[in-house]
Amino acid sequence: MGDGDWAWPPKPGRDEGTAEFLLRLDEGMLGYFREMASEMVGRFGISRAEAVARINERYQGLDIEPYPDLMCHEGPEFWAHGAYYYPDERDRLPTGDVHADAAIDFTRLRVRPLPPQGSPVWTLRPE
Repeated sequence: MGDGDWAWPPKPGRDEGTAEFLLRLDEGMLGYFREMASEMVGRFGISRAEAVARINERYQGLDIEPYPDLMCHEGPEFWAHGAYYYPDERDRLPTGDVHADAAIDFTRLRVRPLPPQGSPVWTLRPE
């Protein structure tokens, strides 16, 4: 689906997601989630399709309120790290802030497994 292929509220028979995401999002939160995907592409060197699949897999069960949802108390980069990495041995995740992340050894962080091909979380075609 393209950026403009969404409608709010979802029409009967349509899945519960908005555009490429498996969450119901208003226009503001759709932009927020797209920024999260862009952060993942830039920070982790992955494709947009993979970023969206990881976000869908990790956050698809959330009940998101209209913008600004409570999750907006953190920037999209914060949530992007949680969709990509497991917490370290001290249960910490990077936040995207250079100073706050200084004590985290990124080389020791485990990357979450790639969602299985064919899974419904893959809503964009891999590039």
